Amino acid sequence: MIHRSDISQAIGFLLLGACIAFALFFLGTILYFILVRGAPAISWEFLTSEPRRAMTQGGVAPAIVGTFYLTVGAVFFSLPLGLACAIYLCEYSPKTVLVNIIRLSINNLAGVPSIVFGLFGFAVFVKAFGFGVSILSGSLTLGIMALPGIISASQEAILAVPQSHKEASLALGATHWQTIAKVILPSAFPGILTGVILNIGRVAGETAPILFTAATFYTRGYPDSVFSEVMALPYHIYALMTEGTRPEIQTQIAYGCSLILLGLVLAISALAIILRERQRRIHGS
Repeated sequence: MIHRSDISQAIGFLLLGACIAFALFFLGTILYFILVRGAPAISWEFLTSEPRRAMTQGGVAPAIVGTFYLTVGAVFFSLPLGLACAIYLCEYSPKTVLVNIIRLSINNLAGVPSIVFGLFGFAVFVKAFGFGVSILSGSLTLGIMALPGIISASQEAILAVPQSHKEASLALGATHWQTIAKVILPSAFPGILTGVILNIGRVAGETAPILFTAATFYTRGYPDSVFSEVMALPYHIYALMTEGTRPEIQTQIAYGCSLILLGLVLAISALAIILRERQRRIHGS
């Protein structure tokens, strides 16, 4: 005899599978579309040379390097700051209304449009601090944009560590900070890296924040310091699709840049995933 609970469970699994298939279908469609349109533009020259003749010839190597610098710089700035903030909120802050307001503000900050972060970076880093349009200004702006996500993910990872682990460490005579450094952070590290992975894609693909702080339409050669302006793949794609005299060629190049951008994000994310899995194995053992 089939129970009503079994029918409900079967329907639930069916709906869940349909939702997964629906999401995977559109994801696969997007990837296939970009791959088909962008693959013909990919070549060794395209990956290693500079653009020429109004972006219709040559390659996009400076844009690849610029995107890598901006992404790594943003993570380098936001990860320590976000982790420190999460540790304070979870382990040291008193349970007051002010702390709850801070947590709510962090969550709300994640929904701020990226163009607002770009204007903030332009006003503060480019103008007030005098960094100019540079890698430093762009990385700091992107880092601030990634902060809410990293703080939230780090808080969830720290709170997920079993309370018994903390109590056992303190019972053995460890200080609060030793417990955080030796017990809590190693256990929470895979979850923290998950937050970093999710924010890498957002940071690498943003155009608005770097529009005012770091990106330039064209520059000769590669950046030689953190105060150099750079080409970046998201802005390069935008420029190719909105400016130029040979749209058919520039459109193909733009799809090629999109494919490279996806590959760059996947490569950086894969590195973070490898570190996360290695940490899980070490902690599990």
